[in-house]
This record gives sequence, C-alpha cells and structure tokens, in this order.
Amino acid sequence: MRSRNPVFSRRGFSRDNGYAGFNAAPQAGGPAVATQANPYAQPPAGNPYAQNPYAQPDQQFGAPPQAPATTGRMTMDDVVIRTASTLGVLVVTAALAWALLPVDDANISRSYGIGIGAALIGMVLALVQSFKRKPTPALILSYAAFEGVFLGVVSSVVDNRIADGAAMQAVIGTMAVFAGVLIAYKAGWIRVNRRFYGFVMAAALGFVFLMMVNLLFAVFGGGDGLGFRSGALGVVFGIVGIILGACFLALDFKQVEDGLAYGAPREEAWFAAFGLTLTLVWIYLEFLRLIAILNSND
Repeated sequence: MRSRNPVFSRRGFSRDNGYAGFNAAPQAGGPAVATQANPYAQPPAGNPYAQNPYAQPDQQFGAPPQAPATTGRMTMDDVVIRTASTLGVLVVTAALAWALLPVDDANISRSYGIGIGAALIGMVLALVQSFKRKPTPALILSYAAFEGVFLGVVSSVVDNRIADGAAMQAVIGTMAVFAGVLIAYKAGWIRVNRRFYGFVMAAALGFVFLMMVNLLFAVFGGGDGLGFRSGALGVVFGIVGIILGACFLALDFKQVEDGLAYGAPREEAWFAAFGLTLTLVWIYLEFLRLIAILNSND
C-alpha cells in the first residue's frame, strides 16, 4: 500500500520503497527466498548452507533458525519517543515565548513581529524537510522550536486580549480530537482507503485555496477580506478546519501503522513525529481561531 499522507508519501512508508522487509511476500508454490529486499527470509528446504552461505551452524543442521539480533526497524516506542521529543521542544519554546514576549500595548507590535518571523522560518524549515527523502532530526526539532515561538505569541495575544483561558481550551480541544480519532481509528470506525484519501486531499486543497483568497482580499482590500475568518462564516470554516485536521490525523495513524507493518527503518519514526506535529499544530490553531471568533462576537 502506497503512503497516503503528503508528508510521508516520498518516504519509507510503502511496500515498494526498497527498504528491507517491505517486499517480503513469499514466492508462489514455496517458501520465501532471501533477497536483497528481504535478507531475513528463510531458504528453501534442502541444504541451507548451499542456498545461503551466511546461514548459522544451527540452521545447517536443522535446528530452529534464530531471529536476527537486531533489525533496525521502526517500533511504536520509536514513534512515541520522537513525537514526544518534537512536541516537547514545541511546548517549551511556546512557554518561553509566552513568558518573555509580553503582549501589552507597549510591546505587542514587537512580540507579534517576532512571532510572525518565527512562523515564517518554521514554515521554510517544514517545507525543506517535506522535500527531503530522509528525515533530519535537527531540522525537525528546529521547526518545532520556531513554531513554538509563534504559537506562544499568538496564544498569549488571544488569551490576554480576546478570550481569557482560550489557550487552555484549545489545548483541551486538540487533545480531545486526538484521542477521539485514535479511538475511532483503532475501533475501525474510520477506514482509511483511496477514496478517503482523495476526499481529504480535495477538501484540504479547496480549504487552503479559499483561505489564501480571503487573505489576499484582506491584505489589498482591508477588513476581513471575504469574511471567511469572521462572523458566522468564520465559525463554519473553523469547524471545517478542525474536521480536516481530524482527517489528517487518521492519515497519520495509517502511515504509522503501515510503517510498522512493512518494516520501515527506525529513522522513519522522525517522519511520523513530524507529520503528527504538523497536524496537531493545525488543529490547535483552528481551535484557537474558532474560540477567538466566538468571543469577539459576544
């Protein structure tokens, strides 16, 4: 199965990527033969040493074969640790930005400027990593650090100037969506297939296009642009954004599951962490924006 997540689509989360263990299907009519794609497949019956000169002595004399001591393949622990590390960096830098970049009347312009600059740097780092064929932990952690600065400033602005407690509400909402999608995915209520992928990608492209058009109208025409981020339309698009984020979470879970099943290399856990972080940031920002809109309309 080919990868369906845009972040993972060019990586090791597919059968035909050439990594060991991804093409481990046995040959018709007989046991699997060790190949470059699967060096751990057992040789056909007969003299194992003749078929495999690297067979262990106990294999040569009919003893049960030993599993390889280490495969270097990705495990769920690898995914959890890398994801926790990436999110940890993001949370720490967000907390520091909240504490060190005040958003009172005298400092809001400077703090917001630093936040926007950090967001642009984070976006560039994310794009660079997305087009790399191998993960670079330093690049991913740097993205998380700069994105955390942006989230800290934006969260402080909304929490202190628009809606008290908005940041905590957005965090709780994001955690709730993550838990809900994970439970629904594990229970089989969400089936990630080609049709699901096509629908999500088409909806996401349309959503991003409308937001870009709205931004252009806001920049050159002033006000709220076409009104997609304010009032009743803003609430609707905020909910749609959260639903899209939930759909991308399901795609992320599917790619992690495929990576584990097909024997992705351990380094691919960084791509899993990167994709999950991108999706969680998306959901958090949509919650924060939705809360700001609802409170500004009171």
